[in-house]
Amino acid sequence: MDAQMLGGALQGIGCEKDMVIDILTQRCNAQRLMIAEAYRDMYGRDLIMDLKENLSHHFKDVMVGLMYPPASYDAHELRHAMKGAEMEENCLIDILASRSNGEIFQMKEAYLMQYNNDLQQDIYSETSGHFRDTLMNLAQGTREEGYADPAMGAQDAMILWEACQQKTGEHKNMMQMILCNKSYQQLWMVFQEFQNISGQDIVDAINECYDGYFQELLVAIVLCVRDKPSYFAYRLYNAIHEYGFHNKTVIRILIARSEIDLMNIRRRYKERYGKSLFHDIKHFASGHYETALLAICAGDAEDY
Repeated sequence: MDAQMLGGALQGIGCEKDMVIDILTQRCNAQRLMIAEAYRDMYGRDLIMDLKENLSHHFKDVMVGLMYPPASYDAHELRHAMKGAEMEENCLIDILASRSNGEIFQMKEAYLMQYNNDLQQDIYSETSGHFRDTLMNLAQGTREEGYADPAMGAQDAMILWEACQQKTGEHKNMMQMILCNKSYQQLWMVFQEFQNISGQDIVDAINECYDGYFQELLVAIVLCVRDKPSYFAYRLYNAIHEYGFHNKTVIRILIARSEIDLMNIRRRYKERYGKSLFHDIKHFASGHYETALLAICAGDAEDY
């Protein structure tokens, strides 16, 4: 039924965009993939291609993005961040700093299948310096899981403190090795020990000692360890208010987190900034693009 309705909406006289929004935003990713398969069987056409042909601009980006499986969507975003018209370092940061080992493994497989290229090779060729080293480490997807050692936590905290004091290449490497490879449980302990040793929060220390995308990546890792919904609420707020509504960032986060923690992101957003995510999207976006974003965001009555 959904495939048939989409066929009518996309292949009739004029595109019924509201129907496209209603169907695709109200289904989960697995259901959308089934719809795409049924659409191909029914019409002999690719649903993504028909969406691209009938829609335009950022609205098209939203509806097409919804049709990718999560790992394929991450792979798509990383590829375009590195191989597009301009390098989008913040896309690399958002994705690689926040994904689990399993998500990174699936992402790398999808990247290889879609682009016949190795993700880590592309990261190596398109980035540089300690920023590249840290991205490469994250892209291995070998973070320790479910283990915390108090004695090692104190030792790691001391290494991080020394890295903030010395700032040599070797110390930068030690810092990123700890942040990229230790388990979240271990890092929680390390950050507390760092506070005890230095009298300073680890984020403040990183911001004081380093700069550029290396600094932004390190901070992103720390924030994701502490609370991913808060990190993405922060990124959405900046994308909406600091960068004149950075469409790519807003679209990417809403789609990628829609079936993971978007409700928690919305909650953190309102707690931290006083206005709902729904309210801010409605204020800055317009037309069918606005309607699609709001449908994904799924605002409650008090958000209007």
